[in-house]
Amino acid sequence: MARRRAAEVAGQVRDPEMPMLTLADLGVLRGVEVERDADGELVVASITPTYTGCPAMATMRDDLVHRLNDAGFDRVEVRIVLDPPWSSDWISERGRAALRAEGLSAPGPVRKRQGPVPLTLGPPRPAPPCPRCGSAATRLTSEFGATACKALYRCTDCLEPFEHVKEI
Repeated sequence: MARRRAAEVAGQVRDPEMPMLTLADLGVLRGVEVERDADGELVVASITPTYTGCPAMATMRDDLVHRLNDAGFDRVEVRIVLDPPWSSDWISERGRAALRAEGLSAPGPVRKRQGPVPLTLGPPRPAPPCPRCGSAATRLTSEFGATACKALYRCTDCLEPFEHVKEI
């Protein structure tokens, strides 16, 4: 019962950089457990950063602790899980729909790899379709958007600029 309630509370915490997504929608929230010891219950929330050195991790941790404390869980620990590394494939369908509803381009599927990743100089990935009009006539204007996990594009049909969440 306590684990389910803690998971519900943690599952409502929003990403500080893309507040249309919860940490669960983003795939960053990996799990919530309740451990019992001599001092009572300890809620352990596990999260995986989208990027090494992601500046939002401290805010995510603090938001999880505060929301769980506010819900009556006095002892909360947030653990960082690095293996397996986060992938944009972990963004839920609800999260992808929320990105599109906010005018952001959701990431496409990540190419599956096994073993060492070879460095290849090949053609760039196809540009994402415009989230506003759906046109495929888009072009990259900057590899870096407001955050490192987003790139800036412009639709050459409707002329709207938009951000694209990168595939990782």
